[in-house]
Amino acid sequence: MIEATGLTKSYGDVRVLTGVDLRVAKGGVFALLGPNGAGKTTTVRILSTLTRPDGGRVRIAGLDAVRGRRMIRRHVISLTGQYATVDELLTGEENLRMIGRLRRLSRSAARRRAAELLERFDLTEAARRRVATYSGGMRRRLDLAAGLIGAPSVLFLDEPTTGLDPRSRQALWQVIADLVTTGVTVLLTTQYLEEADRLADRIALLDGGRIVAEGTADDLKRRVAAHRLDLVLADTDAYTAAEAVLGARAVHRDPGRLTLGVPTDGDAARVRALLDEVDPTRTAVRTFSMRTATLDDVFLALTGRTAQTASPASTLTEPTGV
Repeated sequence: MIEATGLTKSYGDVRVLTGVDLRVAKGGVFALLGPNGAGKTTTVRILSTLTRPDGGRVRIAGLDAVRGRRMIRRHVISLTGQYATVDELLTGEENLRMIGRLRRLSRSAARRRAAELLERFDLTEAARRRVATYSGGMRRRLDLAAGLIGAPSVLFLDEPTTGLDPRSRQALWQVIADLVTTGVTVLLTTQYLEEADRLADRIALLDGGRIVAEGTADDLKRRVAAHRLDLVLADTDAYTAAEAVLGARAVHRDPGRLTLGVPTDGDAARVRALLDEVDPTRTAVRTFSMRTATLDDVFLALTGRTAQTASPASTLTEPTGV
């Protein structure tokens, strides 16, 4: 459904994309993961025909994204941005009916489609309330419903759960999962590792304007290690000494909790050898535990930082709102 080859994009002297290649199969959820400034939003804007790339080519459902832009917009895609764009002065029902009319539906068809979507997104009871009275989660659901008025086959979601509380975020995850069962292909961008892990059939990790890894969540985790050994050190001195011994092998560091994480395949002999290396006197390690590797481990291993602690300087690689 989506094919991009060699995408490049610059804004002035700032290179945002440096050669992005993507292939998204029909159906399911494809997640584009990366820190602020990685180029996620620019990639989505290009794929959704809002921005022309400086170089490279995009095809959506077999149509060229430049020559077939009008056809793609009208019949194939929909885009929901980072923030809800519904009209707060109108009711939820009025918002959807207005979008339906803008999509050239008849009055009766727009009314029927609005009713269908309000029911699907659990907004029927609030349909005749002004959107100004809606919670953040309700607004996001309404915004997503508006994007489905035209029954698109490809839906772009740019950081759809930004600013939502955990309960609202999980509710929206369920909505997205339900959409996929109807045959819609979803490409979403996110900074939330749990979101990508929970929703995506395939994940591409974007960093510095290029794809640095792609695969299923399990595939990406196996690139780092099947498991992670977390060591809780006895005190600050023990933590500092262990950190020096492990060096770059430590993919997780939490000085506040005196915890270091090290990739491992789970083999008992290698775990014992690692413990002996870090704590030969058997006094430095207070406790240890094994855990399954996470996407955060992948992120750190491939980009040199966690998603939650992306360098502020990285925002310079992508202008605000791009």
